[in-house]
Amino acid sequence: MADYGFGRLNLSEALKTRTEWRISDAPIAYPEAVADMEARAAAIAGGKADELVWLLEHPPIYTAGTSAQDRDLIEARFPVYRTGRGGQFTYHGPGQRVGYVMLNLKARKPDVRAYVRDLEQWLIETLSLFGVKGERRQGRVGIWVVRPTSNNETREDKIAALGVRIKHWVSLHGVALNVDPDLSHFGGIVPCGVTQHGVTSLAELGILVTMADVDVALKQSFAKIFG
Repeated sequence: MADYGFGRLNLSEALKTRTEWRISDAPIAYPEAVADMEARAAAIAGGKADELVWLLEHPPIYTAGTSAQDRDLIEARFPVYRTGRGGQFTYHGPGQRVGYVMLNLKARKPDVRAYVRDLEQWLIETLSLFGVKGERRQGRVGIWVVRPTSNNETREDKIAALGVRIKHWVSLHGVALNVDPDLSHFGGIVPCGVTQHGVTSLAELGILVTMADVDVALKQSFAKIFG
């Protein structure tokens, strides 16, 4: 039987678990988003709110996770925010769909590694709906695609990132999928500390879709992985 992220799920708790979806059309300032996310996570932990998946975009920013190295900030072209999520430096901006995921892991499955793997699978399943094969790589966070080069070789580029924080067994932060961002904006950082590989997007791969199309795919794939 496939494991869709529930594992040792307590059935009585599962029946009480509801997941709300929120989609923001206008870019949301990062401090505002973090404040809202933390407040909602606290309410979920206290049994006062449903789970939430929030899909949004940010104005151009760089964020630094708990493992970020100062040397990986090459040029602070945009505001830089230190955050409590795991991981290193990443970029957020228009054309990138950010998904903040606030789930009650205590009610679902109190296993952080399993949760991260489910987030990865969520991205992989979403990309597959657009005919893109996303892959994990040992020792490299995120989702990667293999691409041909002009000299008949291949290269690997990152198309999606993830970083999480768990507080009182409620998840915060989540994923970021490159739909059609300005990829030159990644040049101000070493994304996730990886120097040997680049970044790509659905648009650069020739997949021209709207953000609404991506939202539908994300929601469909989420149901498959998380129920």
